[in-house]
Amino acid sequence: MKVAVIPARGGSKRIPGKNIRDFCGKPMIAWSIEAARASGCFDEVIVSTDDEKIAEVARHCGATVPFMRPEHLSDDYTGTLPVIRHAVEWFCNAAQAVDLVCCIYATAPFIEPADIQEGKSQLERAGCSFAFSVTSFAFPIQRALRLTDGGRVEMMHPEQFSTRSQDLEEAWHDAGQFYWGTSEAWLKERMIFGRDSVGIPIPRYRVQDVDTPEDWETAEYMFKALRAREHHG
Repeated sequence: MKVAVIPARGGSKRIPGKNIRDFCGKPMIAWSIEAARASGCFDEVIVSTDDEKIAEVARHCGATVPFMRPEHLSDDYTGTLPVIRHAVEWFCNAAQAVDLVCCIYATAPFIEPADIQEGKSQLERAGCSFAFSVTSFAFPIQRALRLTDGGRVEMMHPEQFSTRSQDLEEAWHDAGQFYWGTSEAWLKERMIFGRDSVGIPIPRYRVQDVDTPEDWETAEYMFKALRAREHHG
């Protein structure tokens, strides 16, 4: 059995109600649910939430909510690993054998069904613990700067000052969209960002964190531009 788990707790402080707030015509979480269902990868798409209103919207969008997430896994400090582990344990306790689980974030409107399919394919081909979305940094991280207390500038890697940008190694970061993993890896809460994981590259123009009101506005501009480009071919 292959399951998509979309974590979506209530109580967001920086963007109140962000998981079900309207984003370009649909509740934000709807984009993740629809991509998961359209991928054809899952026997079930569930939402893990502690909030009845989110649960109601999730069901309306085509997901199931087989349980309500307990309070101790719904605070500001709970990470992704224990939330997905809880979901896997729930299926185990219900005597439903799960082999692969994909965590899909509720605030990932740029996720595409093809990305999810590629993640599953790469996970199975590599025989590793995880496969997750990554994207490249737009600027060489070896040229990163820090500002001192007095506003002065320091290079974090001054030895790279004279190195040409094209000679510096490209760096990648988590794109924050999806994380495929074996049920065993989730149950053992193995580290996702390690050598037993494979990265699925996503273009930078389809990656945007949605943690602040400014992020939300940026994501809407990006989303509308993409839709306009698709419409005009």
